[in-house]
This record gives sequence, C-alpha cells and structure tokens, in this order.
Amino acid sequence: MDKGIENLISARNLLKASVEKSKALSLSLEKSGPRLTEIHQRLPSLEVAIRPIRAEREALNAVGGHINRAVVPAAAVLKVFDAIHGLEKSLSDPLHDLPGYLGVLKRLQEALRFLGDNCGMAIQWLADIVEYLEDHKVADEWFISGLKNALNNLRELEKGEEKGFLDGGLFESALDRLESEFKRLLTENSVPLPMSSPTLPGENPCIAPSPLPMAVIQKLQTILSSLIANGRLEKCVSIYIEVRSSTVRASLQALDLDYLEISVSEFNNVASIEAYISQWGKHLEFAVKHLFEAEYGLCNSVFDKMGIDLWKSCFGKIAAQAGILAFLQFGKTVTESKKDPIKLLKLMDIFASLSNLRLDFNRLFGGAPCAEIQNLTRDLIKRVIEGACEIFWELLLQVELQRHNPPPFDCSIPRVVSFITDYCNKLLGEDYKPILTQILVIERSWKNEKFKEGILIDELLNLVKAIELNLEKWAKGYEDAASSYLFLMSNHWHLYKYLKGTKLGFLLGDSWLKEHEQYKEYYSTIYVRESWGRLPPLLSREGLILFSGGRGTARNLVKQRLKSFNEAFDDMYKKQGSLVIMEKDLREKVIGVVVQTIVPVYRSYMQNYGALVEQDQKYAKYTAQSLEKMLSSLFQPKAVKSGGLKAK
Repeated sequence: MDKGIENLISARNLLKASVEKSKALSLSLEKSGPRLTEIHQRLPSLEVAIRPIRAEREALNAVGGHINRAVVPAAAVLKVFDAIHGLEKSLSDPLHDLPGYLGVLKRLQEALRFLGDNCGMAIQWLADIVEYLEDHKVADEWFISGLKNALNNLRELEKGEEKGFLDGGLFESALDRLESEFKRLLTENSVPLPMSSPTLPGENPCIAPSPLPMAVIQKLQTILSSLIANGRLEKCVSIYIEVRSSTVRASLQALDLDYLEISVSEFNNVASIEAYISQWGKHLEFAVKHLFEAEYGLCNSVFDKMGIDLWKSCFGKIAAQAGILAFLQFGKTVTESKKDPIKLLKLMDIFASLSNLRLDFNRLFGGAPCAEIQNLTRDLIKRVIEGACEIFWELLLQVELQRHNPPPFDCSIPRVVSFITDYCNKLLGEDYKPILTQILVIERSWKNEKFKEGILIDELLNLVKAIELNLEKWAKGYEDAASSYLFLMSNHWHLYKYLKGTKLGFLLGDSWLKEHEQYKEYYSTIYVRESWGRLPPLLSREGLILFSGGRGTARNLVKQRLKSFNEAFDDMYKKQGSLVIMEKDLREKVIGVVVQTIVPVYRSYMQNYGALVEQDQKYAKYTAQSLEKMLSSLFQPKAVKSGGLKAK
C-alpha cells in the first residue's frame, strides 16, 4: 500500500512538472509571436534586397574577398570623416582664443587633406567591386547601374570644386568665422583720427602714429597667413580696403571738405572761391602727411609678408576711395575756370602745394598700383602750368586792350593802374617769383626753348610801360584840360607813392620814380592855374579907387565883378565837385593850394569892398569861411568796387 502511494505522488509530481513546462512553453510561444510577425514583415524587403544577386554559391564566395579589400580603405575614410566632425566641438571662438582656434583649424585642414588624398583610392576599390559584379553577373543590371551612379557622384565630388565639401563644409565654415574675426578686429580698432587744425607756418608737421595697436596688427597678420594659405587673399584685401578707406573718409570729414565737390558752373571766377583754394593746400598737406602717411605704413605692416606690390596696391585703392581723387579733381576744376589775373596767383598756390608735396607723392603714390593717382596728378600739374603761362603772357595784351576804354569820369585812378602796380609786386615777391620762374622754366622746356633769366622782369616792366601809355591816351579823352591835368597828377603820384620802396620800384630805378614825382608837381601846378586860378582875376580892383567916379560907380563895379566871380565859382565847383583824388595826402595838399588861391583874395576883396554890397545878399553870396568849407569838401573819394583786368 505504501508503494502505491509513492507511485501516486511521483505521478502527481511528474504531472505537475509537465504542466509547468507547458505553461513556460506557452509563455515563450506568446513572446516569440511578435518576433515571428516582425520577421515575416521583413522577409519581403530582404527578398527585394537579395533579389539582384543571382549568382551561384561559388561566385558569391569569390566576391567576398574583393568586398573585404574595398571596405577596409572605405572604412578608414569614414573614420577620418567622423574624426573631422569630432574636431567641430573643439573649435573655440577666435575672439577669445585665436591661437587655439588656429590650432584646431590646422588639424582640421590636415584631416581634410588626408580625406581628399584617400577618398580617391577608396572610390577606385569600390569601382573594382562594381566592375567584378558586372563582369561575373553577380547582380542584375539595375543594381549595377545604381552602384555606378553613386560612384560617379563620388568622383565628381572628389575631383570638382566641391572637393572642399568632403567634410560637409565644416572647414569652409571655419574659414568664414576666421574672416569675420579679421573684419571685426579691423572695424573695432579702426577709429577715425581726431583732426586738429592744419600745421601753422613755421611748425614741423607731425606724422601720425600707426592707427592700429601692434598687438592687433600681429593678430591680423596671423589670421591673414591662415586665410591666404586657403585661397582667401582677395577677400581679405577687399575687407581691409573697405574698412580702412571708410575710416580715412571719416577722418577727412572733420575738415569740412564739401567745397571739393564744387563745379565750374557754381562760381563766377576764381576770386569767389579764393578762400577754398587756400584751404585746399592746407587740407591736402594735412591729409597726405597725417592720414595717408599713416595708412601707407599700416599697409606695409599688415601685408609686408605678401609682397610690396600687394600692399602698395591695397594702399592705392584706399587712398583713391578715401578722397585723394577729390582733392585732385578740385584742382582741375580751378584750372577750368575763367581766365583772370587772380587765377594766375591761385594756380601758383596750387603748384606750390603740389611741389611741396612732390617727394611725399612720389613715395606714397609711386609705382603701378597708384597709376590713376599719378596720371591725375600729372594732368593737374600740366593744366596748372599751361593755364598760368597763358594768363601771364596775356597780361600785356589785356593792359593794352584797356587803352581803348574811356578814362574814369571822375579823374580817379583806373583800376587797372592800381591793380597792375600791386599785382607786379606780388609776382616779384618771395611767395610767387620763385614759383612763377619755375613754371616758366618748365613751360620753356616743354617747347624745347631755353629760359632767359630776365624774361620775367622784362615782361613786368613792359606792363608798367603799357600803363604809362594808357595814361597818356586816357588823359586826351577829357573835354577840358583841367580834368586831364588832375587825372595825370593823381596817377603819377600813385605810381610814385606805391612803387617807391617796392621790388618793382627798385627795378624801375630812382630816376624813374623821381620823374613821376616831378610830373605830379607839374600837373598839380597847371591844374590849379587852369581851373581855380582863373577865378581871382575876376575880383579885379581896377577902377575902384573911391571918389574917382563916385560911390555909385564903385558899387556897380563891385556888383558886376562879384556876380562874375560867383557864377564862375558855382560853375567851377559844379564841374570839380564830381572829381576825385584818391590819395589823402595829395588831396589835402591840392585843396590847400586851391584854398590859398581863392580864399585870401576873396577875403581881402570883401574886406575892402564888401560894405558896398552888404545889404544885397545876391552879390555877397559867400563869406570867406563858407568858401573855405566848400573847397575843403572837394575831391572826396566815393566807394568803389575792387577789380582787375576786364577788357572790352
């Protein structure tokens, strides 16, 4: 019985174990169901993938070796590609760590070079596999065609302009960031220089220091080396020119150079822009010796390692864009204005400014890179010399043409007389004589003619002789002799007074000056004699001895003679009242002579015979005091306009 129970227990345990195994199997089957479903779903795609492979087992076994040989270099290329993108995380900000950024950039460049060198080999191995598959018909033609298209795309990427994008454009992007840092360094440190007043005469012009700190220059050089090594030179130069030319323009704006844009049509003559021309010379010197000098040195410092042609070309473009061409254009505008003697002086001012800066121009703007500036400068100098010589040689003709104009109605000094005397002394002065001589020497050399030392002096003396001939001709243009004498008196005194002690007076000589002083005295005497000197004889005392013919007869004679005097005085005063003596000393002297000629005679006459007519104001029209007052008001100058030579 015990044995039977044991068998039952054993059976029960076996049955229980079987049930548990069934449950475990059921659970395992439940879990395998989804996996089987997934495998079932993937079978069609796997079938499609292996469908192109139609080869026998032996062919498939043979192709395995070829695939392994191609996959190894391809896998190496992929590893380098992954390493390149791993470097992306190491790229720091060049603003804060430029050396670190350049170090990573160098490693990136080396990796990219390896990628470029080995990518072709991997493509060639893959091409061999495709060729093997095609030759042994391991896969169908559609599959082979797809592989060929993929390989062709890889070859174009590897050999074409897109080779640099084998890394997905990471290296080019890193260079772009370096370019941006180059521009940032330039922009943030390129501050317009504070422009003070131009250097005063006698002071040495100070040369501006480098407009960029040395530390910044060194960073720019470091960045340039990296960018230029990767074909970014043109872009770097473009950025540099844009930033620096903008900075120089901003510095020049402080000088208020709007006048440089003036056109010929905006002014009547050179005299109207005389102040601008004076500023032009100072501003040009200031810009050259401060701004462009400093910019020249900076270009040399930044681009020195790239060769002299490069940095000089860079400087030339900066100078042209910053404003040097506007200075030259303004000078050209002046040369195109109307011819005028004042223009000769201004042209010489322009020539002097350019001559003083000749060495600076040759050093800064010499060479082929600054050809445009050189050509414009040479053209301006040529225009200045030709324009100045043309005006100078026409001066004599202009003075002679004045001879045909009528004389001044008020017997004053013709403007051409005062202008030429002052003008000739200016041309003989230390400021203009050396310049004019240099201009005439250059003009003669252009014509292959020898310059004669005395040619300038002779021409100026001819101008004075022409003035003397003009005076003689004008003196004959007055209807009455008295006006002619007054005119000649004033002009001879003007020539003597304003040429004595001058350079032109020294050339003319003391005898010439003394001759004109004597002419003044001579014409002064005959002027008084032929005008006011005719009045005293009208107050004759003949026949006025009292009681000779009775008191009534004497009264009638006095009335008659006073009437004649009054009429003659009024007529003379009316005629002479419109005349002018410009020089105060001469005017006072002539008035004094006239007063002494008239007033004492009139006073004596009235003292002796005035009682006969004192009751009749018609004859006792003037007192001695009123006559003196009227005569003292004669010859006063009127307001006149300044001018030069204007021939009709």
